[in-house]
Amino acid sequence: MTGTVPRGQSGCRGRLFSTRDMYDIERTEGLFVAAVRENCAFHYRNCPEYRRILDYTGFRPESIEGMGDIAGIPFLPTLFFKRHAVFSMPEDKIRTKVLSSGTSGMSSCIGYDAGAMACGVYMGLKVAARSRLVSARPANYIILGYRPHRDNPTGVTRTMFLSTFFSPALRRTYALEWKDGQYYPDMDGIVREMIRCSRSSFPVRILGFPSYTWFALKLLEQKGIRLSFPKGSRIVLSGGWKQHGAEEVDKKVLYRLAGQVLGIGEEDIVEFFSAVEHPVLYCTCKNHHFHVPVYSRVIIRDVDTLKPLGYGKQGLVNLVTPMMKATPILSVMTDDLGVLHEGAGCGCGIASPYLELKGRAGIREIRTCAAGAEAYLRGQEWML
Repeated sequence: MTGTVPRGQSGCRGRLFSTRDMYDIERTEGLFVAAVRENCAFHYRNCPEYRRILDYTGFRPESIEGMGDIAGIPFLPTLFFKRHAVFSMPEDKIRTKVLSSGTSGMSSCIGYDAGAMACGVYMGLKVAARSRLVSARPANYIILGYRPHRDNPTGVTRTMFLSTFFSPALRRTYALEWKDGQYYPDMDGIVREMIRCSRSSFPVRILGFPSYTWFALKLLEQKGIRLSFPKGSRIVLSGGWKQHGAEEVDKKVLYRLAGQVLGIGEEDIVEFFSAVEHPVLYCTCKNHHFHVPVYSRVIIRDVDTLKPLGYGKQGLVNLVTPMMKATPILSVMTDDLGVLHEGAGCGCGIASPYLELKGRAGIREIRTCAAGAEAYLRGQEWML
């Protein structure tokens, strides 16, 4: 679809997320703009805090007429959502709430409406199918993350658990076990399970944080253990290094070690990028790049001026999606630094641009962005 969707037409979000080709951003441009305008107007009508921010900046939902207007939508930094729980729906209309991991001591609380949950299912199935994760053949799952617990409502824990349904789970083993009110890592138990799974005739799915995946691989290397997992085994990485940032290694180094100690080549390793405040799934292509799907747009902003930058320039990553109606996360500024590249430069055949993540921004940039949103709510000027 290339034309403009009529302003009065509703349901643009559902049509966008049901698009057959998840990377056909050129043909769905008009639909994306209409869905963003529809979403912005909904939050403006139903969320007093969001309306105050837009009124303070002089921005109006009806001013969104084309892709050139998307960058002008007032963005909210992720730190803002860690300080404020804001919703655009009454409690009885919010189907579930998800928390961010809260490694900084604060967590964002994001509400999901029924429509957003349906969009998430459509998106998840398409991403899984494209990544060759959907299979009728049972698999052993090794989850290098948190075992689900009623006191852990974080989004990453739920996502990892739901990922074990893309193929029938014979067994689920977790690296982080809940005990006495907190999680404890059991990496020796993970090594034992990896040895057991290498003797099975069924494939293995290793899901989890890059940090704990690296720790498990290094432990195997230190013990002099070399395994050969059954054909069809995969490694699925998601989430960042966060509190283990000092140990972070280049993904190519991690891929190489996985091949050495598990016999899993990089063609069978896929990585996902998402955030609780921006629940769109970005999955790597065969060349390990995060291409932008039709459900979102990525804007790179100058660290000092916050003005949009072109391709090939590093800045703060601003993410836009009309997915959610329960919480106004239409345009969110992350604390990630990144570079947006033209899709043709990848060579995988996907035409949409791809995002290269470069690490976390400094505390000054994060606090400056958050201060802007706080100022909107207070009716004050920008301040640190």
